[in-house]
Amino acid sequence: MKILMVLTSHDKLGNTGEKTGFWLEEFASPYYVFRDAGADITLASPKGGQPPLDPKSSQPDAQTASTQRFAQDASAQQALANTLKLQDVNADDFDALFYPGGHGPLWDLAEDTHSIALIEQFQAQGKPVAAVCHAPAVLRHTKNAAGTPLVMGKQVTGFSNSEEEAVQLTQVVPFLVEEMLKGNGGHYSRAENWQSHVVVDGLLITGQNPASSDATAEALLKQL
Repeated sequence: MKILMVLTSHDKLGNTGEKTGFWLEEFASPYYVFRDAGADITLASPKGGQPPLDPKSSQPDAQTASTQRFAQDASAQQALANTLKLQDVNADDFDALFYPGGHGPLWDLAEDTHSIALIEQFQAQGKPVAAVCHAPAVLRHTKNAAGTPLVMGKQVTGFSNSEEEAVQLTQVVPFLVEEMLKGNGGHYSRAENWQSHVVVDGLLITGQNPASSDATAEALLKQL
């Protein structure tokens, strides 16, 4: 069971002068769900090497059992520091694809031609693709075999408008995940802010927010 996890390489939070990147819990929780299930995990990012961590996700109030485990795990830290370049990975080599969130993917992975092609190849090969929180942004330009948006007519979720409002970044992000999914014809659903909510529609699995990380990863494993 080989799982490819793709992280952002983008570290600037719009024009705020603040840093962003991937959200630690949304990487660490799925990473250990997969590892504890015996999966072989490969990490990749657009630029390769160490992906930028959203500094807010390393603050004390954002820590979970998984992030604490990661802090003690030298081999996982080593793997994260040496992600492969996205252009060098091949869909044929993996059974499933997972995208952790954080605001970074809104800028790079949403527009990345290698990421778009990978998702389309996984879906065409009958392999599941999962994305949590802001990571459903990666579905912005993906198409199905018919050439229409991949999410069109599908049940989906992702970081909600009201959650973006709660973190006061509605005017900073390049687009809102909820609006993009709806605009591409997805049937968007959500739970209350910060409550776990995962939607499975065929080979596409989406989670709403950081609280959905474990459940999104577990849903992916069920597909395998």
